Amino acid sequence: MSGYVKSHIDHNGVNTIEFYHPQSNSLPGKLLEELAQTIHGAGNDEDTKVIVLRSVGEKAFCAGASFDELVAIKNQEEGTQFFSGFANVLNAMRNCPQFIIVRIQGKCVGGGVGIAAAADYAIALEGSDIKLSELAVGIGPFVVGPAVERKIGTAAFENLAIDATMWRNAEWAKKKGLFSELHASVEDMDESIQRLSYNLAHSNPMAMAEMKKMFWKGTEHWDTLLHQRAVISGKLVLSQHTRSAIEKFKAKVK
Repeated sequence: MSGYVKSHIDHNGVNTIEFYHPQSNSLPGKLLEELAQTIHGAGNDEDTKVIVLRSVGEKAFCAGASFDELVAIKNQEEGTQFFSGFANVLNAMRNCPQFIIVRIQGKCVGGGVGIAAAADYAIALEGSDIKLSELAVGIGPFVVGPAVERKIGTAAFENLAIDATMWRNAEWAKKKGLFSELHASVEDMDESIQRLSYNLAHSNPMAMAEMKKMFWKGTEHWDTLLHQRAVISGKLVLSQHTRSAIEKFKAKVK
């Protein structure tokens, strides 16, 4: 099974977007494209009042980039195209006029941390540890960096980006502002998501759209910036250092 992205809107206007991939909800290019398009479509849907973004399973929210696709990249054009997939998802979340609640039920790695950072409100489960592992595979968190730095600050972002093999626990992520709420059980987490999404679905959509513009002020250049960052990653992924590091990572996973 290659994974999927699907969405469902309920009678209150809560649009739930769900993604899945059998490899710890990692994101190959096809799923990145579908996820960006689905978020963009929900943002243009007048019936959508609030978006809940979630993944399937228990242990991992999102493992970031697909290693299989990273090692298959043959030239800089393919590399830039792949990393632009993450840029498109983050920009779709940023440009969407509705608030996006992200449900974090497990660990976040790399691009998964970026998606959590691009949330307008992230509700997480205890044990949802985070790691920016990009430097460990020879790349660097260039595309997700602006979103993560915006949410947790430069110092905390530097700590994550430099020590690329160290997990930070969910309490750390909550303290730094990446997670808005942290819950001890799935039931409590989902109850909080249901409560907030219901309240937002019945709030003034014009007010929420203006609030979102206010919250994201200063990011208007990201349409260009994130794609420039994708070019950097697309170049680095071709280096022998990076290819060797990715192969070692794949071997550990197996």
